[in-house]
Amino acid sequence: MSEQNVPLEERSSYTVRLDTFEGPLDLLLHLIQKNELDIFNIPIALITEQYMEYLKWMKTLNLDIAGEYLLMASTLLHIKSKMLLPSTSSEEEEEGEDPRKELVQRLLEYRKYKEAASELVKRPMLDRDVFIRLVSVEEESPREERIEATLFDLIDAFRKALERAKEESFHEVVLDRLTVEDKVQEILLLLQKEKRSLSFHFLLPEGATRREIVITFLAILELVKMKWIRIFQTAPFETIRVSPV
Repeated sequence: MSEQNVPLEERSSYTVRLDTFEGPLDLLLHLIQKNELDIFNIPIALITEQYMEYLKWMKTLNLDIAGEYLLMASTLLHIKSKMLLPSTSSEEEEEGEDPRKELVQRLLEYRKYKEAASELVKRPMLDRDVFIRLVSVEEESPREERIEATLFDLIDAFRKALERAKEESFHEVVLDRLTVEDKVQEILLLLQKEKRSLSFHFLLPEGATRREIVITFLAILELVKMKWIRIFQTAPFETIRVSPV
C-alpha cells in the first residue's frame, strides 16, 4: 500500500491538547510579526486567510483545537464581512468606528501583559516567587541569545518539512509501527548522547516520510508540555533548535 494514498490525519491517532500552549491572540501576533504588519492597520482579509490556513494545519497535525480558536475565526470573518460591505458616507458618520478597533485593543493589551510576563520569567527567583535585583549589564556573563520558539514557529518549520515531503517521488512503502511514545524516547536518547542543542532538522531521518514528520512534531510538543525539552531560536523566524531542560 502506498503511504501517500493514506490520508495524513489517519497516520497517527495521537492527539495533542493545546491547553498549555499559545492561544488565538498569540497566533494573530505571530502573523502580524511574521508579515511585518502595522498592528493599528491590520489587513483583515490577509490575516483571516492565513489564520484559517493555520487552523487547517493544526487539524492536519492532530492538534486538539480549543473552542477559542474557532471563536476567533468567526470574529475575523465577521470583521472581514463588515469591512467588505459598501457603506454610504452618512452611515460612516453614524458608525464612526473601525470594525477592527476592539480586536486591536485586545491585541495591544494582550501583548503588553505577555511582554511583562516574559520579563518577570527572565528574572532570577529567590525562595518562593520573590524577584530580586537584576544583575547589571556589566556583571552579566556573555551567552548565546536565545528566543523561545512558539507553537506557531514550530508549525511553520514542520509545514516546510511536509511540503518538501510532498515533492518526493511516488514509491511503495510498508507502514511501520512507529508511535509518538517511541519518538519521545528516541529524541531524549539523542539529546542525551549529543549533550548539546540540535536543529529540529537533525531529528528527522534522511528521507523522512510525512507520517514520520508528523509523529516527530507531536513528540516534540509532548516533550515541551512535560518540560523535558525547550525549543528556541537565535533570532525571530530562524532555524528552531531543541535542547534538554
